[in-house]
Amino acid sequence: MADTPIPAATLVLFREQEEAPPEVLMTERARAMAFAGGAMVFPGGRIDPGDHALATLIGGGADAAARIAAIRETIEEAGVAVGVTPPPSAERLLAMRAGLHAGEAFADILHAAGLTLDLEALVPFARWLPDHPGIRIFDTLFFLARAPDDAAPTVDATETVRLLWTTAADMLAAADRGDAAIIFPTRRNLERLAQFDSFDDAVANARTYPVRTITPHIEVRDGVPHLCLPEDSGYPVTAEPIEAVRRG
Repeated sequence: MADTPIPAATLVLFREQEEAPPEVLMTERARAMAFAGGAMVFPGGRIDPGDHALATLIGGGADAAARIAAIRETIEEAGVAVGVTPPPSAERLLAMRAGLHAGEAFADILHAAGLTLDLEALVPFARWLPDHPGIRIFDTLFFLARAPDDAAPTVDATETVRLLWTTAADMLAAADRGDAAIIFPTRRNLERLAQFDSFDDAVANARTYPVRTITPHIEVRDGVPHLCLPEDSGYPVTAEPIEAVRRG
């Protein structure tokens, strides 16, 4: 790796629909952001030292800090609390979000409110570690979770400028029309998510393909350079021409 990867976590939040594919929550990053500015992504961000400290305090396994980061970032960016027990009221959630934006430690916010974390509410789905010299590299763990019934996402007006519930297929179609920008890992994960008719289907698939590190590599196929994934990694599309990736 040319650059030291930044540990990160992201949350694919599901909202089920009757007689229709489930929707996932996506955010549009502010164009001024250094990484993926203007792109549609899942809520998430880097794993902070405070996440590791809280993981040490409460336990929960090797990926506990990543799960905590995914929960914290989803509160910060979207105003949705997943895996927080008991579920906070709208007023409490607003105060928690304000505290995080003000730089308060997540552990202190939880303690003051008498709240704990249920890390098992998050299901491991994927791990992506690109290798692109000269750009910021994130080592990102993806998790799945059900949205709370009363989830009411709102933008934070700093990192995110738009939020929407969308099916994976609809998001892919919007990107293909040029109505949305998505980066390579997001496209591949949306294609995988588009296969599922329910949250339970997604969880079953995640358990069929244990999390492994996905590092896309370049192969020349019929004279055309492609960015490729392992064929047995659970993704329905495992190669895309480099020029198409750049246009996306």
